[in-house]
Order: sequence, then structure tokens, then C-alpha cells
Amino acid sequence: MTAQLIDGTALSRQLLAEVATRAAALTARGFTPGLAVILVGNDPASEVYVGKKVKACEERGLRSVLERYPAELSEADLLARIAALNADASIHGILVQMPLPRHIDPHKVIEAISTSKDVDGYSVLSAGELMTGLPGFRPCTPYGCMKLIESTGIDLKGKHAVVIGRSNTVGKPMALLLLQANATVTVCHSGTPDLGLYTRQADVVVAAVGRRNTLTADMVKPGAIVIDVGMNRKEDGKLAGDVDFAGVREVASHITPVPGGVGPMTVTMLMVNTVESAERAAGRP
Repeated sequence: MTAQLIDGTALSRQLLAEVATRAAALTARGFTPGLAVILVGNDPASEVYVGKKVKACEERGLRSVLERYPAELSEADLLARIAALNADASIHGILVQMPLPRHIDPHKVIEAISTSKDVDGYSVLSAGELMTGLPGFRPCTPYGCMKLIESTGIDLKGKHAVVIGRSNTVGKPMALLLLQANATVTVCHSGTPDLGLYTRQADVVVAAVGRRNTLTADMVKPGAIVIDVGMNRKEDGKLAGDVDFAGVREVASHITPVPGGVGPMTVTMLMVNTVESAERAAGRP
């Protein structure tokens, strides 16, 4: 068996086309979706990520507001700027690019963003909405992973899903989203003594630990769906995930590549959340 590739790039294009249609409908009603992105300092990786988000907005009819500040910006001034954006009716999503300079508490910053504009889905209240099943914004990467799984056409009801990793940004929300889809979920992590014992029982494996070859072919149940969230650099500088792609592809039924799998979906779901926020603000028909 050779697994079918789950093409995140193609799915991203499809979802972004839907975003553009929804954004155009809102703009026609006088509600152009607006995303404010705040960048503090000049971290090179952050510059790249911010650039992708701004470009995605501009190409799909959303208004992007990029605010750059020096690394010396005080925490109080950043919080004040967020408060102003919270009160700005033309802004429907607020994103503060991480990491922040050491003197700024990221938790304070995230919690300062209005829940109605928390399109990253990182706040404690957003996490609570996810846990209790209330409508809210889902963190973009796990939200994208769910869309990738859905694209296979396989119903998760009754399936056993294993999530490798327990981060607040991917692992934990991923487990909750899988539970909402009626999967039986196991979360594995650095304290799990025999990872393969669990992954060999899984119909779906989501690997999100940031370590190459965490999941190998002998650890995968034949026919499983494998979602690789990892983003690592090989010795030659090329990107690699957490999964031994070549080996696992010969066992799984579906697998995401790196790059071209989960990566394109993260910014895409940020656009989806922003349009959703604008629709709520405009009073969706």
C-alpha cells in the first residue's frame, strides 16, 4: 500500500476561494473584513510569517493592517494599542506575532485581545469555548488539520485517534477537536513510555512534537491516516516533519507531506476565522 497524499496546498486554495467569496459579499454590505497584525521587534522568522498573512489578506479581499514596533516598545504601550484595536469596529481580528521581546508577558498580551477578535484562538476564554463545545475561534493549525482529515472523506466517529504532543497551541486543542468529531482520543507525549504501543492501535495519528522521525513505519497501523504537523530542518537545510515520510507512506492510507501539507492550512484558517468574525459583527443573514 502506498498512501494517498493529502494535498494541503490544493485544499488551501479551495478554502481561500471560499474566503474571497464571503469577503466580497461582506464588502458589498459595507463590512470589509479587517485583520490587524502587530509585529514587535525584527525577528526574521516572524517577518516571514507576517508577510504571508498580509499577502493572504490582500489576495482574498480582506483589509490588512500591519503595525510594526521596535523591540523596545513597552508592555503598557502594546496593551494600550490592543485596547484601541478592540474598540475599532473596522477590525475583526487581532494577531500579535510571537515571540515577543522578553520584557513583554505574552499571556497578558493574548488575554488583552477581545475574544470576539481572537482569530488565533489562543486566549483562555477561546480555549474554554473549545473545551465546552461553544462556538468560538479554533486555533488555526489544529483547525486546519481537521479540514485535512475531513478532505479524505473518512468519518471519524468511532475511530481511535492518537495525538503526539500536548502543547497549548496544537496538541491539546487537536485532541478536543477530534473528540468533538466523535473519535476516541489518546494523547501521547514525552512522558509516554512506549509510544508505538498506542500509535499501532490508531486509525488516525497526528504528530506534533517538533522532532524528526518521531513516527516510523513500524509504529503505524496499516491503513491509518497520518497528519504531520512537524516542521524541522534536515542537515541539507530542507524541511522535514515529525514523520519518517518515505517509510510511513508505504503503510498508511493517507498522509500529509512536509512541506505542502499542514503548513499552508495555518494561514488559511486564520483567514477563515477573520471572515467568520466579520460575519458575526455584520450580523450574518
